[in-house]
Amino acid sequence: MLWHQVLAGRLAGLGIGALTGVSYSDMCAFRAIDRAALARLELREMTYGWNIEMQMQAARARLRIAEVPLPYRRRAGGTSKVAGSLGGTFRAGSRIVTTFLRVATGPAPRR
Repeated sequence: MLWHQVLAGRLAGLGIGALTGVSYSDMCAFRAIDRAALARLELREMTYGWNIEMQMQAARARLRIAEVPLPYRRRAGGTSKVAGSLGGTFRAGSRIVTTFLRVATGPAPRR
């Protein structure tokens, strides 16, 4: 992962921790959640902000959360459309920040 991806993931984890008391070390790509719990979260985001919305809403709903560190590996082929360009990074980053702010200021999901 590029330095700005690592930094952004750590900052997001710190922000979620400050708001919810649940700390994440980063915003890695793999998530597992029970279907009923996922439905209760009522997620809206369909793009780059989905990951942070799910993690924030799960923390706010006081779901049991276990973070399992997994190694990162080099991309199998091609160049990332997001991290590989300034424009892609800006679009994804702005969507993630917008989602973070919307969830942080909105009501908590039902438990």
